[in-house]
Amino acid sequence: MLFPVRCFTCGSVIGDRYEEYVELLKKNKPGATLDKMGIKRYCCRRMFLSHIDLVGEVTKYMRF
Repeated sequence: MLFPVRCFTCGSVIGDRYEEYVELLKKNKPGATLDKMGIKRYCCRRMFLSHIDLVGEVTKYMRF
């Protein structure tokens, strides 16, 4: 649902870089985007590449 604050494997703080990733992703391929951001660990790269943003889908069914 929400992008995690820390990498599940190594514990690095990555949550603050997600917006930058989404913006750069519009211009580049995912691998090049992560290289440009300086994210080298494959566990952290996995967190970005495998994330699916479902917040918009879930909020359709919530009552306010």
